[in-house]
Amino acid sequence: MTVAEIEAMDRAALVAAWCEVFRTPVPKGLSKALMRRFLAIEIQTQQQGGLSKKTKAALQHPSDQVARPQSPGLQTGARLLREWNGVTHVVDVTEGGFIWKGTTYRSLSRIAREITGAHWSGPRFFGLTGTARP
Repeated sequence: MTVAEIEAMDRAALVAAWCEVFRTPVPKGLSKALMRRFLAIEIQTQQQGGLSKKTKAALQHPSDQVARPQSPGLQTGARLLREWNGVTHVVDVTEGGFIWKGTTYRSLSRIAREITGAHWSGPRFFGLTGTARP
């Protein structure tokens, strides 16, 4: 099977290819576009001799990898302040993510969503990129 063949497949053919390649049923709700991408990556990986030893080791022990804040320029120990609807919210940057109200989050965007009830870019909400609007 080639990547070009995958591009031409309809849903039924993609499902059959998925079951053959991954030996599992297709995850519920997976779109044709994502099936094509996963299949293409898997086929290309197999053609290149598989994953590297380093990648395999990382996948075997994902808990060994520490989640680090993804926002550029933030260092452990930094404190972010944001006033929203008359309440000042304080977020502390740690090795493992961000602490807000005693709970650790991996994403500033998740905290911004908890505060506002709407989807926000966390870095933007806290004024780290662009302009945050009330």
